[in-house]
Amino acid sequence: MFAREHIEYKALDLPDRADLTDEEMLSQAREFYDTMKRRHTVRHFSDRPVARDVIEKCIATAGTAPSGANHQPWHFVAISDPEIKRQIRLAAEEEERKFYEGAGGDEWLKALEPLGTNEDKPHLEKAPWLIVIFAQRWGHFDDGTRFKNYYVPESTGIASGILLTALHLAGLVSLTHTPNPMKFLTQLLGRPDHEKPIMIVAVGHPSADAKIPKVAKLKKPLTEIMTLLE
Repeated sequence: MFAREHIEYKALDLPDRADLTDEEMLSQAREFYDTMKRRHTVRHFSDRPVARDVIEKCIATAGTAPSGANHQPWHFVAISDPEIKRQIRLAAEEEERKFYEGAGGDEWLKALEPLGTNEDKPHLEKAPWLIVIFAQRWGHFDDGTRFKNYYVPESTGIASGILLTALHLAGLVSLTHTPNPMKFLTQLLGRPDHEKPIMIVAVGHPSADAKIPKVAKLKKPLTEIMTLLE
């Protein structure tokens, strides 16, 4: 992507500019808040397929995220192949069994009880798509030499959030899954060693009888998540 001889600063006029009134800004903010309040983490998926074009566009949207030095240190592997999804499920459940048998520690396991989770992960096969997000420790110039990436966790985290938002706005539901360790994903998906898997996102439509944990509706009030200094 990057060429050594083209690394220099050039200024462009801002190509896109919003020009909203104060009332329009507040209206947009409220509308987006109301939309995102309807986003739910779902573990129960239907068999309804999702077109590849939709997944591609959502990932392309995630790729617009800001990143350290604009190095865009992420890679997304989108999987619909049933056999690969089955292998991911088997490997993930093996790690999850260790976790729920005690490796996670009593405090962590207790914290998960209201969510009703366990080592069984059928959604990894049921969901029509899995998107595995990788963070890249370094990148390569066009001549193959290596360069360091910066703020990799922060940059990839922002891109992941934008991906979840794009999926929601496309009418889909998702579930983030982080088995630990996740090295099996690097090997199974044939990714290079400088990429670290950070998350599996199951994507699709909710089943007719989909449920969510009641506790998931409990969100901290604004007074607890914001400090205002004027």
